[in-house]
Amino acid sequence: MHLRFAALLALLLVPLLAAPGHAERIVTDQLGRKVTLPDGTSRAVVLQHQTLNLAVQMNATGKIVGILDQWKQQLGANYVRLAPELARLPMPGGLTKVNIEALLQLKPDVVFVTNYAPAEMIGQIERAGIPVVAISLLAAPQGEATKVSPVVADEEAAYESGFAEGVRLIGTVLDRRDEAEALIATATAKRKLVAERLSSVAPTQRVTAYMANPDLSTYGSGKYTGIMMKRAGAANVAASLQGFKQVTMEDVLKWNPAVIFVQERYPAVVGEIKSAPAWQPIQAVKAGRVYLMPEYAKAWGYPMPEAMALGELWMAKKLYPERFADIDMQVEADAYYKRFYRTGYDAFH
Repeated sequence: MHLRFAALLALLLVPLLAAPGHAERIVTDQLGRKVTLPDGTSRAVVLQHQTLNLAVQMNATGKIVGILDQWKQQLGANYVRLAPELARLPMPGGLTKVNIEALLQLKPDVVFVTNYAPAEMIGQIERAGIPVVAISLLAAPQGEATKVSPVVADEEAAYESGFAEGVRLIGTVLDRRDEAEALIATATAKRKLVAERLSSVAPTQRVTAYMANPDLSTYGSGKYTGIMMKRAGAANVAASLQGFKQVTMEDVLKWNPAVIFVQERYPAVVGEIKSAPAWQPIQAVKAGRVYLMPEYAKAWGYPMPEAMALGELWMAKKLYPERFADIDMQVEADAYYKRFYRTGYDAFH
C-alpha cells in the first residue's frame, strides 16, 4: 500500500519538477531604476526611435511587437527599406504618450521608453504590470537624467560612457549581447581614425560650422550633435547655447559659419538656405559649403553607432578634405550597412 502511494506521489510530482519556472532577471535602466524582466524577452514594444534603430542593427526586430507612432518622421522616409517589417507593426504610443489599451493588446514583456518620458506615462505602463526600460545613451547625474537637454560636467565622457551603457542594456534585454558589443567596437575604432588625423588641428584653426534645422533651430551644447561636430574638427558657432534652441537670422549672420550642415531628414532646409536672400551673405553659402548630411550621419541629440563610426568621419572629410582624401565614404558605408543592416548603402541625395 505504501509502495503504491509512493509511486503515485512520484508520478504527480514529475510535471511539477519538469515544468520550467518563471525565471526573472533584474537590470538597471539609464534612469537608475531597477527593472525586473522575464528571463528571455520575446515581445518588446519600442517607444523611442533611437532604441528602435539600435534594435534593427542588432537584428532583433523579430522580438518587436509594437513601435512609436512617429518612427518614420524620426528615422527618415527611406529608413523603412532597412526593416520593411516595421511598417506592419502596431503603434501604441510615442515618445511622451501611450495608449494603454492598445499596449495591453500586444502583451509585451517589456516597453522601451526615452529618458524624458513623463513619470505618469512610465507609471501607467508599470501599473499595468509591464516592465519599463528607459534609454538615454548618456551618463547623466541625478536630477539631469530625465531632461531633454541635460547639463553634464564633461559632455564627451558622458555621451561616450552612456552610449556604451545604453547599447549594452538594449543588447542584454533583447538577448543580443554580441551584436551590442560589435556596434560599440566598430564605433570606437572609426573614432580613433578621425582623432588621429585631426590631432594637429589647433582649437583656433577649427572650421566654423552651423547645424541648420527647420525654423532657424539648431543644436548648442549638451547634446550629441555638439560632440559630433567637435570630434569632426568643427567649431560649433552655437556652442554657447544649451540644447536644442531656436535662433534668429541675425544670430546666424553674426556667426557667419564657414560650413552649414543639414540633417538628412530635412532636405527642404538646404533649398531654403541656398535660395533665400537673407542667407546669401554667409560665407558657407557663398563658398557652396552647405551640405545635406547622409542618412548615416545622424546629427541627433542622442548618439547612434553609425553616426559615431561613419557620420563623424563624413563630417571631418567635408571640413578637412585634404586630410581624408584616401577615404571613400561609399566603401565605408557599404561595409557598415552590410554588417549591421544586412544590406548595402544607397545614397538618396
